[in-house]
Amino acid sequence: MLDSCQNAQERWGGVHKLIDRWLEERQELVQAFRALRDAKPAFADKDQNRDFCAVLVDYVSAWHFEVSEQLVSEAKAFGDTKALELAKQINPRIDDSTQIALAFNDHCEKGECTDPERFAEKLGKLGSLLRERFELEDCLIDVLHTAHKQEDAVQA
Repeated sequence: MLDSCQNAQERWGGVHKLIDRWLEERQELVQAFRALRDAKPAFADKDQNRDFCAVLVDYVSAWHFEVSEQLVSEAKAFGDTKALELAKQINPRIDDSTQIALAFNDHCEKGECTDPERFAEKLGKLGSLLRERFELEDCLIDVLHTAHKQEDAVQA
């Protein structure tokens, strides 16, 4: 029994730590977003804008290159075809939001953030998109990881 608990911790504890670290990055992103949104005028502080974009790109990249891959691997290891099917449905929506986030970053990198009304509009749309993305990511974490964590505990 202890061996299976230890094995589960070794196998999926790293995924849990990865998710925890990534969720901390999400909090950093939300704080940077709020700071940028509340700045007057937001586009004037190029350092704040650059910092926000760096956190944004890091966050969306971490989902694609670390978190999502690990969650899918875990679902495959558990033979969870329902979870994998859900991931196939949700991940394209997350991918779309990534492209929009990267386009926002490119827009800002090119120095096209000088019109306060347009920038506020783009930032507002990005905020709505991020809120939806967070919900989708949370759904996948719940289905692809949390369910297996509980399943592993029952087996132990």
